[in-house]
Amino acid sequence: MQIDIIGDIHGCRKEWVQLTEELGYKWKNGYPVHPKGRKLGFVGDLTDRGPDSLGVIEDVYQLFTHDAAYYVPGNHCNKLYRYFKGNNVKITHGLETTVAELEQLDLEKKEIVKNKFMELYEESPLYHVLDNEKLVIAHAGIRQQDIGKMNKRIHSFVLYGDTTGELNAKGLPVRRDWAMEYEGKAWVVYGHTPVHHARFKNNSVNIDTGAVFGNRLSALRYPEMEIFSIDSAMPYIEEKFRDDDYN
Repeated sequence: MQIDIIGDIHGCRKEWVQLTEELGYKWKNGYPVHPKGRKLGFVGDLTDRGPDSLGVIEDVYQLFTHDAAYYVPGNHCNKLYRYFKGNNVKITHGLETTVAELEQLDLEKKEIVKNKFMELYEESPLYHVLDNEKLVIAHAGIRQQDIGKMNKRIHSFVLYGDTTGELNAKGLPVRRDWAMEYEGKAWVVYGHTPVHHARFKNNSVNIDTGAVFGNRLSALRYPEMEIFSIDSAMPYIEEKFRDDDYN
């Protein structure tokens, strides 16, 4: 299996397109295709905060329908899905930017975007177990003993991480560093927690390098285990990064 797994895009479509080109993909018929048949993977959080969330949805939907990508949802994807379902969600923490894009569309186009995203979300697993159980893609990570299982606790962990309910000095939710204790043989590739550089720890890789916060959009090339990154054009926001949470 040859797969290029993309970190949290958060509506940064320009960077996402540049990164695919850096990885050798050619854009044909509206989506990126690799000449050697490599596929793309996504750790979730396609939307919110960045300037072109709807464009990213369209790109990933096209890849999904052409069996050219592995997508798993992130917590922002989950919130947008609940918004589309008509649930009472707060339009904050980035969702307001995606909703603002939707409000620029007429009702017919808005319905098309909604249907595409809901199909993508509903037809994708919470996490992927790939390459004969040697690779796992999960938005915020997953414990070794939970791989292959599903329940409410695992669902929360995969979407939100191992949170304590407390806030750190930056006002961000405190998350336990599950990767420090991970002992699985499968590589777990995840995002959710922005760091300045892709973080390798105990057969896990965090590839959310904070594109929407002005750092980089990164990809992990598997099985080569190489990192490719593109600088972000977004304003840099230092306090959003979690490197100092890790020992």
